[in-house]
Amino acid sequence: MKDLNALMQQAQAMQQKLQDAQAKMAETTAEGTSGGGMVSVTLKGPGEITRVGIDDSLMVPGEGEILADLIVAAHADAKRKLDEANGALMREAAGPMAGMTIPGMPKLF
Repeated sequence: MKDLNALMQQAQAMQQKLQDAQAKMAETTAEGTSGGGMVSVTLKGPGEITRVGIDDSLMVPGEGEILADLIVAAHADAKRKLDEANGALMREAAGPMAGMTIPGMPKLF
């Protein structure tokens, strides 16, 4: 019975770590850039855009398509960085269970 109690305590501790990691993920930010830094996008949490920065030199008539492409590229860069940071938080929280596959259970990061 001691083994079952120890297992339950470990499960509760891991659940708390995962909840803490999710709270950290909600506050995590990442900035992506494109065009040599002329466009920047900041994302927070699951991917909410909190800031878009555009260099004044891009604000000229006829450059709309280029600007749109740069915004999309900066967003993709920020999303990749945010996903990496969030994945690291979850792997840290999952500890030795990270990457394990248990039949009938979803894979833990």
